[in-house]
Amino acid sequence: MSDKAGLEKNKMNYEGNLINRRKALQGMLAVMATTGSGLAFAGMNPEHAHHAANKQQAVIDSALDCVKTGEACLDHCIELFKGGDTSVAECADTVNEMLAMCTALSRMASYRSHHLKDLARVCLEVCKDCEKECRKHADKHAECKACADSCKQCIKECKKIIA
Repeated sequence: MSDKAGLEKNKMNYEGNLINRRKALQGMLAVMATTGSGLAFAGMNPEHAHHAANKQQAVIDSALDCVKTGEACLDHCIELFKGGDTSVAECADTVNEMLAMCTALSRMASYRSHHLKDLARVCLEVCKDCEKECRKHADKHAECKACADSCKQCIKECKKIIA
């Protein structure tokens, strides 16, 4: 193997290792962001388990469930649009708003933000709108029913924060 070919092979190995490390780091950060303040790593070191405890875990979980069911609902709406059915257009709009608010709520709760109470007030109203719109389609579309049910739970958790 020539020196040039050897250098090229070493460069490719180096770049491949950088990409693999980057992907691993991105994956770890994604887990931390969606589970809140390192909850995924609490079990690794029992001495640090107290850092992972978050009294807002219920609202984090309910907001993330809204995001999960909302994504499925929105995907279902898009599939209906592709077939020419626009009856769920308002549903898609309210789900989009809910996705933005619940993502923000879960993050702010995981950060223990002092703005959480104010955000929970707004999120509660957005979830009410989303639940109301999704309920209109709940009999025909399981995705809309699941989204509405998630919003109902998130509303309940937001009320606890506001109280």
